Amino acid sequence: MVSEYLSSASHDIRVSASECLISFLVNCVPDSIVAEPSILEEKTLERLAQAAEDLLNVKYQAAWMEVFHVQSAFFEALRWRAIPLARNIVTVIGGLRASQSFNGKKEADAVLGKAIQSMGPEAVLDILPLNLRTSQKGQPGRAWLLPLLRDNVINTDLAHFRSEFVPLSEAMYQRVMDHGASEKTMEVKIFETIVQQTWALFPGYCNLPLDLDKAFSQDFAELLSNLLYSQPELRADICRGLQTLVESNREILAVEAGDEEIQVRSRISKSIAQANLGHLANFAGNLLAVLFNVYSQTLPQYRGYILQCINAYLSITKEKEILETFTRVAEMLETALAEIISQPQPPKHQPKEASSNKMPPTSHTLMDLIITLSVYLPLPTYLQLFALISSILPLTQDPQLQKKAYKLFPRLATSPNGATALQTRNQDLQSLLLSSASSTSAPARRDRLLALAAAISHLPSTDLHFIPCILSEVVIAAKEVNEKARSAAFDLLVLMGRKMSEGGTIEQAKIPHMDPSAPKAEANLEEFFTMISAGLVGSTPHVVSASITALTRVLYEFHSSLNPTVIEDLVSTLDLFLASNNREIVRSCLGFTKVAIVTLPEALVRPRLKSLIPSLMSWSKEHKSRFRAKVKHILERAVRRFGFEAVERCSPEDGKKLIHNIRKSKERKKRKRTETAAAGEDGEEGEVDERKRKGRFESEYDEAIYGSEDEDTDSAASDNEYHISQARSKGSNVRKDDSGGKGTYIVEDPDEPLDLLSRSALGRIFTSKPVPLKPRGKTKAKVDLDGKLVFGTSSNGAGADDDAMVIEGANEVDVEPGDGTLEGGINAYVEAIRGRDAVQRGRGGRLKFSNKRQRGGDEMDVDKVGEREGRREKSGKGRVEDGRRGGVGKGRGTGGVRGGRISGSGSGSGNGVAKKRVDFKSQRRGLGVQKGSGGGMGKR
Repeated sequence: MVSEYLSSASHDIRVSASECLISFLVNCVPDSIVAEPSILEEKTLERLAQAAEDLLNVKYQAAWMEVFHVQSAFFEALRWRAIPLARNIVTVIGGLRASQSFNGKKEADAVLGKAIQSMGPEAVLDILPLNLRTSQKGQPGRAWLLPLLRDNVINTDLAHFRSEFVPLSEAMYQRVMDHGASEKTMEVKIFETIVQQTWALFPGYCNLPLDLDKAFSQDFAELLSNLLYSQPELRADICRGLQTLVESNREILAVEAGDEEIQVRSRISKSIAQANLGHLANFAGNLLAVLFNVYSQTLPQYRGYILQCINAYLSITKEKEILETFTRVAEMLETALAEIISQPQPPKHQPKEASSNKMPPTSHTLMDLIITLSVYLPLPTYLQLFALISSILPLTQDPQLQKKAYKLFPRLATSPNGATALQTRNQDLQSLLLSSASSTSAPARRDRLLALAAAISHLPSTDLHFIPCILSEVVIAAKEVNEKARSAAFDLLVLMGRKMSEGGTIEQAKIPHMDPSAPKAEANLEEFFTMISAGLVGSTPHVVSASITALTRVLYEFHSSLNPTVIEDLVSTLDLFLASNNREIVRSCLGFTKVAIVTLPEALVRPRLKSLIPSLMSWSKEHKSRFRAKVKHILERAVRRFGFEAVERCSPEDGKKLIHNIRKSKERKKRKRTETAAAGEDGEEGEVDERKRKGRFESEYDEAIYGSEDEDTDSAASDNEYHISQARSKGSNVRKDDSGGKGTYIVEDPDEPLDLLSRSALGRIFTSKPVPLKPRGKTKAKVDLDGKLVFGTSSNGAGADDDAMVIEGANEVDVEPGDGTLEGGINAYVEAIRGRDAVQRGRGGRLKFSNKRQRGGDEMDVDKVGEREGRREKSGKGRVEDGRRGGVGKGRGTGGVRGGRISGSGSGSGNGVAKKRVDFKSQRRGLGVQKGSGGGMGKR
């Protein structure tokens, strides 16, 4: 009954009918019927399939797009029960999809994709065969099915891939080999593409196969190994398929649902999944050996998927085999390390070779394998592992190898055995990390910080003396150039603070350079802040600045847990550093001040405004390092929190203008928001602004440090106003463009990046904002009803000729300029304003003129001109000509465009009848063309 509405002429009715049918299929076909249908239920499913097939009748052709959605829901509801019931549906849709004139290919592909997922690729290909190996008349090839199979094959028989697609791949690859080493033709490239598309189906067949124990045999494993060695272009698909075999079965074991529900959804129970993993474990040792060899033969940029596949099979490999593999790899790595130590250290400034297509050293490859193996090793082997790492960390000859060694410790923390090893052997790890601090290379600093974080996370409460031992290194790392290293240092500082807040004992005698008789200290946050504050008396500004930055980060994190007395002492101490003459120290102090104003309690900060605000104002006129903008942003935050009156009351007299400027910008923004709200756009724009504000920074700390509410054009305008007033109050002679804050502008080419080292870069720098030139449109000429050109009138003025009309596109006719025709006159005008001799604007808007004469361009055969003039005289038509081709008789005229010159010409003399000649180039008075007067009589 509902299906009859699909024949309606109304699109909305057809859509509603299709949605109703889809709802029936989703809600009225329970899983129990799909799993074990009774005889009556099988009859019902047959009638349902017949009704779905009837929807493909010509009667519903107008609603086929909606019908296709119903068919997709039909396949999803019946799943594998659709195999004997939906053959006709697949046949009809497959025929429509193969038709060149069919417009619903996308919708048909969606239905066939659902059919492949539900019925399986074997049933679909039995109805719609590929016909790629042998081409027979009347059997078209269906290569378009390969992408559909790649995206939709899942939970099917792996044996079908072996019987159908492995022979197809071998046949196509043999055709490629038969072609030899000669240049590839289009046919050969098609064969190669089919081979790649065929093996792209392998990961789908490996996703919960139903016959893994039978289809994945020793012969098939050997075939895959040979392909991994011989065909590098297929390695990605094969490795992804092998990895999917393990991970899909492990996911079934991790599902919390019951076996019945899992069986209905995937036709595989947890017991079958466990048996599949056991079956794959029998091949894991040989597969790992193959993958290790392939990994060593692959370039670094293509190794990722191989390492993931190795990791998957290590998770199911027996412990004995893992131990044997680790022993072999460790012995090979020790041999490689001995070769590195015996080699002389290369000079520091030795030029580096391009390494994109260069294989890495063997030691790097073996270290990658050791890191991958580490999380699956038994506990007794970690002593040997730490000994191996201890021989790598001091190596300064190979920074990359050192970097890989540090990556081992964070990876150990991700596994139960590794975490246990980090706890039980934490003292050995502390000694190892402390001894290698001086030999750490710059590329390895971030990974060293992550290794220190792994050690701190598993640090016993009795060994907290390790924190002050490494604290200076972490504080200095807060000023690293590398952003990732800085973030790792900040995270480690927070981790240290949390570890100290948990309590414990610090044995100060074990800290380097401490008195052996030093007493033990209690671990808490106040002690941690005291440790960091020791850097404020550092010998260099860099150390002091790093200490202030570290204090800023931990204060932001732990301000709610600190004693207010400690915070007051900290703020008063750092207030003194604002008066420092070192910009690096002051820059860190500005960040601390901003965090203090934003995060600390108002009752604690308000009494400090009398000293903070004047100290900030002393840097408000400093232009370097963006001090001026930073100070203003801090003041804006202070105004937002404490009010204008409180901030203005604490400001010195010479800084109150800046506060007034902030007030004006606030009021301007408030008026703008009021106007926007009155226009009915406030809500939408407010939501957009809020989304932009939330997405600008990665963390709340970054937003507190770098964020501001007035980083828009209003803030920039208020900056300009403030400094103009400052310049005027001092009576300084500031140029308008400089005092207005217009700065320097750089024009970039949208097609190429700007190279500031290029000599031509100077021509792209402007002191005023460059205005893009508007593209010149087509030239329009006005003529009267007789076809004569009209000059000296404006289309909008009172003298406009009502009979004048505009000719568009006249300059597009291929007519020589100045040949006496209307088109030639227009072309002459276009050449005058856009040609080689036209005036141009250079840098700064100055006019430039070309004084070069082109050979043959400005010369004219007088005899030929005379002949043409004679013909014009007989016909009585005027002539428009380039002024520099003038005849003998010349005179000055007063009419025309821009006071043009009107010349008369005769046949070789000045006594002929003067014609109406308009010299367009000479009319441009004031553009550098000298105006001369001839001896003839000029007439209009």
